[in-house]
Amino acid sequence: MHWPSLCLAAFAVLFIGVAKAGFGGGLGMLVTPLCVLAFGPATAIGILLPLLCAGDAFSLWHYWRRWRAENLKYLLPGVVVGVVTGVQLVGQCSPRQLNFVIGLLAVLFAGFQITKDRLFRSTGTFTPNHRVGIPCGIGMGVTSTFAHGAGPLGAMFLLPQRLPKEIFVGTNVLVFAWVNWIKLPFFCVDRSLINLPVFAPHALITPATLLTSATFFPLVPVGVWLGVWLNRHVSEAVFLKVIYATLLVTGLQLIFDFDLAALFR
Repeated sequence: MHWPSLCLAAFAVLFIGVAKAGFGGGLGMLVTPLCVLAFGPATAIGILLPLLCAGDAFSLWHYWRRWRAENLKYLLPGVVVGVVTGVQLVGQCSPRQLNFVIGLLAVLFAGFQITKDRLFRSTGTFTPNHRVGIPCGIGMGVTSTFAHGAGPLGAMFLLPQRLPKEIFVGTNVLVFAWVNWIKLPFFCVDRSLINLPVFAPHALITPATLLTSATFFPLVPVGVWLGVWLNRHVSEAVFLKVIYATLLVTGLQLIFDFDLAALFR
């Protein structure tokens, strides 16, 4: 890797912890577009998942029992269906198509975050239920498997519950820990070895991607610590504006393939 790509990848991995332990709400949407630019779409998804699982583990320790665990029973049945569906899409898109999908998810999420206050201001407190949770979980499973992009749907399910900030972040950490751990076996197994159609045609986590993941692993706990510190000491409004602006620009780069990508080669 050239040093610009290395710096970009290091920032993205550091931000895994910041996103998970800092403010929740799907800020991790920024990680995948940045890693796609740094590693390329063919390997970025597989490199990221072990790092995301590590970020989940460290974040769960910081927010232990500060969550609403009942959300799991509404979301996880749909998540399992969505993950099985999502792995069938793996390998069906060209790198350019995958870049477009990830970029579009990033732009849509940035737009959702900008307008979410208006969307939920006029509604009462939402009581989670299976009628909403199962289809939301299916969507989360598909988008998370395809592009680690379930943040918008997770936020749409949790935000209307109007949870206290710390409980919201803890619940977000708990939910996505389960989502990522459910995905893990599907990413590690090659369908040709087991001959079961529920697995991806080719393993996305390989010895090569694991080596890359291990190289960047030390940045994950640093990012988690930084996220917890930011949550307690930095203005949430200012922090989020910077992140959403960065996410929007990164998403547009992936959609339109501007020549800015040459800076990272």
